Order: sequence, then C-alpha cells, then structure tokens
Amino acid sequence: METNKTASAIVRQPGEGSRRWFYGGGVHTWKATEDETGGAFLLFEDEMALHKVTPLHTHPDADETMYVLTGEILMHMDGTEHRLSAGGVAIAPRGVPHAFKVLQDGTRVLCLHTPGSAQAFYNEASEPLGPGMDDGEVDFDRIRESGRLNGGIHIIGPPPFSEPGI
Repeated sequence: METNKTASAIVRQPGEGSRRWFYGGGVHTWKATEDETGGAFLLFEDEMALHKVTPLHTHPDADETMYVLTGEILMHMDGTEHRLSAGGVAIAPRGVPHAFKVLQDGTRVLCLHTPGSAQAFYNEASEPLGPGMDDGEVDFDRIRESGRLNGGIHIIGPPPFSEPGI
C-alpha cells in the first residue's frame, strides 16, 4: 500500500473512527491513519480487558507512545516494570523492548506510532468490528505472521512480567 504523502484535516468525535478487533486482544478505534496523516503518524484508542498481556516486542521503525486514558497497566520497558494509571504516559523509542499487562477492567489507552509505518501490521492483525461483536479470540500466531509479512513489530519473546498474577 502506498501512503498518501499529503495530510488531511481530521475531526473525529468520541467513539468515531474505524473500529477493529485486534487479535492481540482489545478493540481499536482508529482516530488518524497513516494515509490521513501523510505517513506522519498512526493514532488509535485501545479498549482492553482485564489481564490482557503482550509479548515482549519492539517496533523497529516507529516510536510508540501510550497515554493511559482510564484504568491501569503494568508497563515493562527495557527491563524495568512501571505501573501507569490514568494520565500516565510511556514512550518506547524504536527498537526498545517493551510489553504491558492490563491491571484494571475497562482500561483504555491512546496509542501513537510515529511515523505511521506500523499501520499495515495493525491492519492485517485485526478485522473490522461487526455489529454485536465486542471481542474475539486472541491469536498471537496471526500477530506474529502479520509482523513477519508487514513489518511494524518484532516479537522478542513471551510476556516478561515477574509476577504474572499482578
């Protein structure tokens, strides 16, 4: 997919944007796509269930910023764990190993990838959210395969958390 090189003006109200079930767990609402921003960034809201966990991974070509809107996550960043609640932010520069675990039901984060080069990964690792569909099966094989085909993510290993029951 060739990215549009010209950014578009974007105005989206709460709840607006393409909604997609992400096979890593959670519902993404895409607020600004790579194409809409001329490749500058990808911005989406991620609604996640309690205990969702990600494998240890990096984004080789983009910096990832996660701003916690509601709830709480445990962020593993470059070997250290940090608890982040509403208003907290974590920035993983490209290539820095990180993972997170959701600690509260109803957790929502705003996720920003700069540049927007990870969109092809997220697109193939998700599907449009249909009527009455609010979740689906977590499928890390699909996540891994989308990363292999599209770039955007490199999975290093399993979730790294020292206390899995936190």
